[in-house]
Amino acid sequence: MSTKAPFSTDRNDLVLPLMGRFYETFAQPLAWTAFRVAIGAMLVIEGYPKILSPFAQIGFVENLGFYPGWLWSPFLAGLQFFGGIFIAVGLLTRPFALANTVMLAITLWFHFANPYGNALLTEQGIQALNAVDQTLFTPQGLRRLADGGTVFLEQVQTKAELASLFWTGGAALFAAFGGGYWSIDRHLKKQL
Repeated sequence: MSTKAPFSTDRNDLVLPLMGRFYETFAQPLAWTAFRVAIGAMLVIEGYPKILSPFAQIGFVENLGFYPGWLWSPFLAGLQFFGGIFIAVGLLTRPFALANTVMLAITLWFHFANPYGNALLTEQGIQALNAVDQTLFTPQGLRRLADGGTVFLEQVQTKAELASLFWTGGAALFAAFGGGYWSIDRHLKKQL
């Protein structure tokens, strides 16, 4: 295994060549590690509720074509939660990142193929909302629902797409390049 940084900086290309060592020994390892921990931690946070209810996603995964759902639902929950932990600490980074990349790419496809729609409330729902006691809702809630929830759902859809795109790309990066500088994989000097 090479000790040279995978993203080495040619000092001849730098305006301040003396910064090369700083970039290679501190800035790059810190950035790579922080990004790996962020990707892993986000997978853990999103996977935690699924671990608590491992069979809650049976209908969803079967709707995507993954049968039997009773097998895939807990498997994917574990992959996301425990895979996130492994990615965050940098142990078996490549296989867990690759498996999560595939899962996240399917999630990304799902968000594009099945948008939330353009209205939370129908016209009748908006009329019913306007007819009830307005003290039941906060002013912010009323503003979100005034257009039937269209703007709110557009924001939710965009967030779902962007988060899935970010996680998919981040996991793919670690599947391709491994855990990096400050990872358990690097200290073990073995990677898959």
